[in-house]
Amino acid sequence: MKPLLYERRILLLALAAGLGSTIVALILLWTGAYSSKLQWTLTVVLVIAWLSFAFSAQSRVVFPLRTLSNLLAALREGDFSIRARGANSEDALGEVLREVNALGETLRQQRLGALEATALLRKVMEEIDVAVFAFDGAGRLRLVNRAGERILSQPEERLLGLTADDLGLAECLEGETPKIEQIAFPGKSGRWEIHRGSFREAGLAHQLLVITDLSRALREEERQAWQRLIRVLGHELNNSLAPIKSVAENLGSMLHRKDRAPDWQEDMRSGLNIIAARTDGLARFMSAYARLAKLPPPVFQPVDVGVWIRRVVGLEPRLPVKIDAGPETKIQADPDQLEQLLINLLRNAVDAALETGGGVHVGWERENGSVRVWVQDEGPGIPNAANLFVPFFTTKQGGSGIGLVLSRQIAEAHGGSLTLENRESHRGCEARLRLPLNN
Repeated sequence: MKPLLYERRILLLALAAGLGSTIVALILLWTGAYSSKLQWTLTVVLVIAWLSFAFSAQSRVVFPLRTLSNLLAALREGDFSIRARGANSEDALGEVLREVNALGETLRQQRLGALEATALLRKVMEEIDVAVFAFDGAGRLRLVNRAGERILSQPEERLLGLTADDLGLAECLEGETPKIEQIAFPGKSGRWEIHRGSFREAGLAHQLLVITDLSRALREEERQAWQRLIRVLGHELNNSLAPIKSVAENLGSMLHRKDRAPDWQEDMRSGLNIIAARTDGLARFMSAYARLAKLPPPVFQPVDVGVWIRRVVGLEPRLPVKIDAGPETKIQADPDQLEQLLINLLRNAVDAALETGGGVHVGWERENGSVRVWVQDEGPGIPNAANLFVPFFTTKQGGSGIGLVLSRQIAEAHGGSLTLENRESHRGCEARLRLPLNN
């Protein structure tokens, strides 16, 4: 048998509640000394009153439930403007209605915030100069912004629903991420940085593809690099060519004189030595630039950090270097490049310490998935830290100005970093080299 509906159970309970008293009243009425007309009249009144109260009780219970059902249905459909009347905290039903009204207001505010956030996101995606594509699990395009439309030279309506192969983006969804590639899209060609990620919508996995145009930024960086290079090369060439030209003109005028001084040969020899010295200096400068520009990619192999540091410290004969040994650690790195890096740092530290009669400390430790190597000196410190990593800038007599630049290039080629700062609590400066434990 089917269970009775909730409304019928309430009605039956209400009828049962009044059935006993109604039967008693009818028995007293029909056993008393009343006229037949009065008995039938009162009987009809009693039965109607009994049924009326039963149906009224059913309505009082069912109507608020139907109201709550309508309210919840409206919330489910996204209509948060409907509110229940009589929502007060003086009775149980009023408390329920009040909580439903509060729920509707909360959902309304949340939807308003979500709509505003979505509108902001859409506005940002439309305005940014970065192409954004979203593909569903079947590889079909579900979202694209204006920048994506521009590089594919088609409107959104024609792009949505196409696969990555149809759009020519299949290679962008493969390989490592992020990556930089030279790609010719229908709307624009150049160098692009490609980021790939994933997200879930409605419980389904989607792929997010972000393509950034690097051409403009690279051209600007290239222009600035050329300006810096020309400025440095021009400065160095002028410093070398100006004295060479002056000495050469003096020597030429000396050779054209008929009455030469008795020691003219000595002056000639001295001038030629000056020209040779400046030429050698210019050759060293160009050699240093070639070293900086032709740094090969590192050849990774296991390197014991302790062995590496102790070997380089043993190459410095001018000053005893104290080693603050850390834990036994091995990394994947190019041992030759790391040796050159540490030699440069250690040589600078010893040069600084010899000026003040101080010492040099070298040590290492493991920290957050990387190894940190430091070189501390007790020298005079760094007077101008802003130009430390500017190529060919040096504060040392006879320095090339590429040691620190080359060292930082080596560190970054290994996925690490190199910084040089004055020490806070002691005299001197500290070089900090950070290298990843796993490359």
